[in-house]
Amino acid sequence: MTGTGDRRLADVVRAARSRLAEAGLADAAIETRMLIGGLLGLDATEMFTGGDRILSESEVAKIDAALERRLKREPVHRILGARGFHGLHLTLSPQTLEPRPDTEVLVEAVLPHAWRIAAGEGRVDILDLGVGTGAIGLALLKACPEAHVLGTDIAGGALATARENAHINGVAERYRTLASDWFSQVTGRFHIIVSNPPYIASKIIEALEPEVRNFDPMAALDGGPDGLDAYRAIARGAAAHLMPDGIVALEIGYDQTETVSAIFAAQGFVFSEMARDYGGNDRVLVFMGNRSG
Repeated sequence: MTGTGDRRLADVVRAARSRLAEAGLADAAIETRMLIGGLLGLDATEMFTGGDRILSESEVAKIDAALERRLKREPVHRILGARGFHGLHLTLSPQTLEPRPDTEVLVEAVLPHAWRIAAGEGRVDILDLGVGTGAIGLALLKACPEAHVLGTDIAGGALATARENAHINGVAERYRTLASDWFSQVTGRFHIIVSNPPYIASKIIEALEPEVRNFDPMAALDGGPDGLDAYRAIARGAAAHLMPDGIVALEIGYDQTETVSAIFAAQGFVFSEMARDYGGNDRVLVFMGNRSG
């Protein structure tokens, strides 16, 4: 891509799409427009209508470098350094899981409870365990003005990214972070405890797609030998930090409804509801705490 004729946006897009398709990437056309549009700051309409735009040599070089990263299976949004989630703009970092659209199902399951509590008490205190980018807690803050969130994580880089995202999305005044291994440093009680914990069994990690296995932090993926370590830790500690009539809401693996439900039932929690993701898989469980507090 050195001649002026090769630097038309349409030609650069066409060549990039071919490179990704030849590498076996199934969504080459979509990814090409997403990647190049993100790099150049162009929306979908501008990408379609701006085909005759001549790109500078530095723009072409930037696109070439990004394509090389994608060909090594680095996800598009990690290359761009950000992605959208439930109407938020979230910065990514190496210590954060890239939030997936299915996690929005967890937000949607929690919001009716948050609004109900806000209507009755005027304030909703939420504990978000293992925040990563802050996606879940920040989405709840954006949709529920009465909410206040404490986000915890063991990774300092994740906490810094979550705080940055709180500022970017205008909710920093209601967002706090704490370095904590689950409940180890947490004090006080909350109306809602929410988490998307690591839930993949250790032996399965190597079989994951390279986009996940090589770029998402292992601590956010590996749920121990059976994928349930985090749920056991949360179930053991949640009651001491949950207000009467509070809820615990969790993202789970597609085949973990029965096992996670049993873990929480053994700690005195009552199953409330299950929500499925966009692919029809079980994805979210909600439990009610002990009413006596």
